[in-house]
Amino acid sequence: MEIIKAELKQVVEECKRIARDSGLSFQDETLEFVTTNEDMIRLSPKGMIPTLYDFWVNDVYVLQDKGKYDLYPHNPYETVVNTRPPLSFYNDNNPDWLNIMIFYHVIAHIDFFQNNIYFRRTWLDDFLGKALAQANIIKELRYERGRWVDYVIEFARGIDNLVDYYGDLNSPDQSPHLSLTQRKFTYFFDEFLQNVIKASTFKFMEELDRYNQLAARHDEETAKNLFLVYVGEKYLDFTGKFDKSVKAEPAPPKDLLAYLIEYSPHLNKDENEWMKSVVSIVRETSLYFQPQIRTKILNEGWASYWHEKLFQADPRLRTHEIEYSKINSFVVSLPRVGMNPYAIGLRLFKFLEAKADRGMLSFEFEKIRDMHSRKEFDGRTGAGRDFIFDLRRYYSDATAINQFIDQDFVNEFKVFVTGKRLNKDRTAWEYYVKSKKASAYRQKMLDSLYHPPLIRVDHEQTSKTEDLHLIHVFEGKELVREYVANTMLGIEFLWGRKVTLLTHEIDEEALRRIDQEDMDAYQLQEKEIALKFNRVKYSMENRKLSREVLGPMS
Repeated sequence: MEIIKAELKQVVEECKRIARDSGLSFQDETLEFVTTNEDMIRLSPKGMIPTLYDFWVNDVYVLQDKGKYDLYPHNPYETVVNTRPPLSFYNDNNPDWLNIMIFYHVIAHIDFFQNNIYFRRTWLDDFLGKALAQANIIKELRYERGRWVDYVIEFARGIDNLVDYYGDLNSPDQSPHLSLTQRKFTYFFDEFLQNVIKASTFKFMEELDRYNQLAARHDEETAKNLFLVYVGEKYLDFTGKFDKSVKAEPAPPKDLLAYLIEYSPHLNKDENEWMKSVVSIVRETSLYFQPQIRTKILNEGWASYWHEKLFQADPRLRTHEIEYSKINSFVVSLPRVGMNPYAIGLRLFKFLEAKADRGMLSFEFEKIRDMHSRKEFDGRTGAGRDFIFDLRRYYSDATAINQFIDQDFVNEFKVFVTGKRLNKDRTAWEYYVKSKKASAYRQKMLDSLYHPPLIRVDHEQTSKTEDLHLIHVFEGKELVREYVANTMLGIEFLWGRKVTLLTHEIDEEALRRIDQEDMDAYQLQEKEIALKFNRVKYSMENRKLSREVLGPMS
């Protein structure tokens, strides 16, 4: 691996200038590396940061990837990491014209990293420097503690998907620079309306609209101050509730790793203080990469949108149109089965830009029910470019899918939900078009997103017994049973006492009682089977796991 040559760096700088002229915004410093085709496939976001701490399981993954490459060699083109400065890696087999296309793609990724609000906790971080300091801490601890350091790392990494990302993103405690006005404003919408007076959605939107009207006439600080004057006059107990919330003891952390750091009897022993440092490092690393997981479709769509727009206008594309078309169609093709985030994201940005240009993202348009009138509608607003820049700034995959995947999108791109069933002869599986409804396609996309289980600590019960009591907030899907034992073993080690987990699992007895005729109809996708769930309690004590069925889910 080596830094790109000076002449290629000059091309990168020229691509940056063109991107900025088109409206993209990003810090100037970047680092670009060239690596081999084989090494490229071993690079993940965690593996690409040279200063990040290492862990032994990563060696296993490297060996697995080496075997995969030997069997199925392929050519990844680039990868980019959100650091300061951003790091990007390029295949040494790429021709120069392809690198130019990729530079535009990478620059758009950097623009997304540095402007999307879901990354705002990373905007001011020198993650390379922080990772280097953390790696040195772990290196020193390995000299002192040996293999126990790796045990703690792996136990913590077993639950590093349970971090409270959104809580961390929105927590005012993490933003001491916020003014009193901003803290009051945030408290009013995030806490007072929702949890204190339990206002309806209509009331919430009414108050938000009132603020937006002020914001349209004044600068942000003035609008918030005027709005808070109104709030104080309308809600006489607001100031008292806010003052009480400031003085109140902070609530226990919502994510499991943070709770262990603060309350674990085992980690808080003087001789185990080093373990808290290790768990904190794992947690901080997980939080840093969370926004990339939650914006995959928009991030790749934004990069694909700009590499198309900028490279197709670049004179250096000439004589390479055919090769470019083949590669680009491979990257952004829309599969009939499965989902390509590059393809969906690109089409979503183009679709919304066109709709905003025609004024179709409006209540006036939504009132139209006639298909012909909807197709011919054109308000000629020219607001498309501004709209997609706002989309890039304020949305995640989940919020964009929920709001913008509608029947117009499904119809325009002829997408659908596929089903899988046994054929009539019961000799093979076959795929078929299950639904062309926007609601079904939207749900399919939402189901494909990253959605870790929601595990909460029963703090009251834990305080009484000193055992750790966990509750799985059931969302219709059971935990993966094969992971329960090892995960709870790690949690028991980090807590130092017995751990219990309340969850829900499919009632297997009820499943066995389903008659063969209904099961055949289910496999042929002719009938739905309503699954029944039981409440289940797992306990881990002295490294032994027990399971108790508590009864049917109420």
